[in-house]
Amino acid sequence: MKKKDLESITNFIYETGILAKTPRSGLWFLGTGQQSVAEHTLRTVFIGYLLSKIVPKADMHRIIFLCLMHDLGEGRTSDLNYVHQKYGRLAENQAVEDIAKSLPFGNEIREAYIEEQAKTTLEGKIAKEADTLEWLATMREEEVKGNKKAKVWGKTAYERLKTPAGKQLGKLLLTTHPDAWWFDEKDKWFVNRNPKLRKWNNKK
Repeated sequence: MKKKDLESITNFIYETGILAKTPRSGLWFLGTGQQSVAEHTLRTVFIGYLLSKIVPKADMHRIIFLCLMHDLGEGRTSDLNYVHQKYGRLAENQAVEDIAKSLPFGNEIREAYIEEQAKTTLEGKIAKEADTLEWLATMREEEVKGNKKAKVWGKTAYERLKTPAGKQLGKLLLTTHPDAWWFDEKDKWFVNRNPKLRKWNNKK
């Protein structure tokens, strides 16, 4: 590979690091919670992977790639929530275009971003659902902390879901306690921490 291409890849590595320092601005309006774009992206990737198992005819690898790239431009534009978008110019398209031009494999990134935004392919639709479901899960986490607005915002996010798989998963996310995967108030382990009583909740 040419030195110029390797240099652009090196710069890209540092650019992706900015996503961990870029806050999700919607939480400012919610009043509680903190999340970086990188944190949001990571869980979106996991959700996309899980949705591909619920919709087996979808291309898992494509969904994961679309989820990975869906907010890449926000390292340059910051995260603009719905209020910001209403009054400010959303330049994320141009940011992704500039990133794509700088990399030898930039076309892959450009096409992935366009596909996820357009939501015309099955994989694009599922990637967008994963994005929405991640936000819905974040709202549920804030709701159980006592933020009453988060419950309303979570229901609004649910209404954005379009696919049967997304709606099915979204309904469960809205009603499942975020700690259910590890905490069971009936489990005496949390009272006396007796190793003989230790168990995990593996309900099917």
